[in-house]
Amino acid sequence: MKILLSTVSARRAGLTGPAGQLLELYLARSARFVPSSYRNFASEKELLGYAEGVASRTRPVLLLTDSTGRQLTSREIADVLGSAQDHGVQQLLFAIGPADGWSPAALSRADKVVAFGRITLPHELAAVVAAEQLYRALTIRAGHPYHSGH
Repeated sequence: MKILLSTVSARRAGLTGPAGQLLELYLARSARFVPSSYRNFASEKELLGYAEGVASRTRPVLLLTDSTGRQLTSREIADVLGSAQDHGVQQLLFAIGPADGWSPAALSRADKVVAFGRITLPHELAAVVAAEQLYRALTIRAGHPYHSGH
């Protein structure tokens, strides 16, 4: 399985500065377990088009972040990743949404809508939180001591 962490922002081509460095750090750590990368999409339409156009034998699993989504523990995120891996999913797409939120069409296409609480985070910080949680989930699955039950 491959993981693509993405943001949707017409104003940014990608993450830079300290947030970009942390994002790269956690993606590099995650890549020890599964291929992991980051991409910014200029629009929701571009992201959904990418998800529909992925050439693979399985449809990508689409996880969208939204304050109306379900709050998951790190272990529950690990269960989501594990289920995708166990079902032979080739790509998991974890997306931080546009500034004005996801459209009803995007939310209906999502396999799961998750929240990092009811707070609003800037794209840069939300992407770092998502990258760290993906890494944490992979370490939980692997029995690595990083999580240590916290």
